[in-house]
Amino acid sequence: MVNHVVEDRSVLDEVFHALAHDARRTMLRRLAAGELTVGELAEPLRMSLAAASKHVKVLENAGLVQRTVVGRRHVCRLRSGPLASAVEWLRFYERFWDDRLDALQQVLDPPPAHTSEEPS
Repeated sequence: MVNHVVEDRSVLDEVFHALAHDARRTMLRRLAAGELTVGELAEPLRMSLAAASKHVKVLENAGLVQRTVVGRRHVCRLRSGPLASAVEWLRFYERFWDDRLDALQQVLDPPPAHTSEEPS
């Protein structure tokens, strides 16, 4: 049981580490549309193939990307499963923020004042 909890934390840490960099988030977003090579992932980010490969390696370590080598091409595909642990962790805090935002809404939008009509 304890090892399972430690393993889950490790996976969560790797996922959030991978998501911490804008280039990697951009890569994941693009991979959601389909497979791309490392070169194709690097191109719009204006980074070298070596830099893109390092980012892909971080995504692979988090289990978010699967890289397949076909000849000289490194083809990447999104593996969204590990994002489930991150979503679950964020959902806990979503309830907290919903409660806080509801309280703020009540402060910003007080109930309408009652107007009394005076007889003419």
